[in-house]
Amino acid sequence: MSDPMDELRPPTRLMLTPGPSCVSPRVYRAMSAPLVGHVDPWFTEFMSGVQELLRRVFQTGNHMTFPISASGSGGIETAVVNLLEPGDEAIVCVNGTFSDRMAEVAERTGAKIHRVPAPFGRAVDPEDVRRAGQGRKIKFVGLAHGETSTGVLSNLGSFRMVADELGALLVVDSVATLVGVPVEVDRQRIDICFSGTQKAISAPPGMSPITVNARVEDSLRNRKTKIQSWYFDLTTVMDYWGKGRAYHHTPPISLIYALHEALRMVLEEGLEASWERHRQNQVALIAGLEAMGISIFVRNPADRLTTVTAVNIPNGIDGAKVRSRLLNDYNIEVAGGLGELKTKIWRVGLMGYSSQRGNVLLLLGALERILLDMGMKLSPGAGLAAAANTFANVEPVPAGLEK
Repeated sequence: MSDPMDELRPPTRLMLTPGPSCVSPRVYRAMSAPLVGHVDPWFTEFMSGVQELLRRVFQTGNHMTFPISASGSGGIETAVVNLLEPGDEAIVCVNGTFSDRMAEVAERTGAKIHRVPAPFGRAVDPEDVRRAGQGRKIKFVGLAHGETSTGVLSNLGSFRMVADELGALLVVDSVATLVGVPVEVDRQRIDICFSGTQKAISAPPGMSPITVNARVEDSLRNRKTKIQSWYFDLTTVMDYWGKGRAYHHTPPISLIYALHEALRMVLEEGLEASWERHRQNQVALIAGLEAMGISIFVRNPADRLTTVTAVNIPNGIDGAKVRSRLLNDYNIEVAGGLGELKTKIWRVGLMGYSSQRGNVLLLLGALERILLDMGMKLSPGAGLAAAANTFANVEPVPAGLEK
């Protein structure tokens, strides 16, 4: 926009980033519904429906389930500051930028935080967590289920076992996994689980769904000190999202409309179908990339995050220029790496409404053309053929994304 008074006309992009994802026309329509007051009787009744849909998506019966009026980072802060007091000890598994953020937030509470690291591209070893917690009174074990900075998925079952041995709560960042990867809060016995609306749920950014079980509610009642944050204090914000609907803050009403519609779409498709669609599309993407001679950053397939694929930038290729051409020539946006991985990887998100077969093929075709122009030696058509062959050998998942 050359003049700030110009009419708003954002470009139409194919968002294949680690977030946000593309949004369905149904969700856009929901956002345009008339505003009502945040304590309007119609809206406070509507809130109950949003909470119920979130319980179905989290697969939990937890009473304390609602969307925080903040991004996924607000979910991190809520989970951490509500549990920790000065003198507490906790373990945070760190294998990328966002798990490191959890540790940093935790360290600001005055608690003693034990970071258990893993090299980028690998999941933290649960045995390292067990050793770090031996002989200590650990309040919680925290981890990013899907670390989007490196494209790594962690096995929740292993960490639940270790947390049980340590007598600790389990705090899970499911920002990049909820709806795209199996997250079953009650079955997996996750004590606090939070996510983000802009990833596989495919709603606009700005809200962080969270669910908290009875063990955590007991912990909150037994705190000796006030929670460090007024805004993210679960004991007061639940006065608004709880039975009384007492005023706490003005929530983003239009975003809650959008979240409601996005959750309806998720549940119409079915969670299992959504998980399978995301899996199929990543398998095809990887097959296409490898056929072009491009390797995947996470070497162990079992550790690969389904929703965000970290891709090694080929030798001799300027990764930033490739991304620029994808954006300017094809209206496709992918992300670069963060921190020390900035010039080493691309991060491709196939989440929610963006996770469609046609988008996989479009990206592979555009990437091939750009790499050929840059002088990379590859077999023309090999990537598309490999992806198409992968799709041909699986049953398509009826996603209903065209609705």
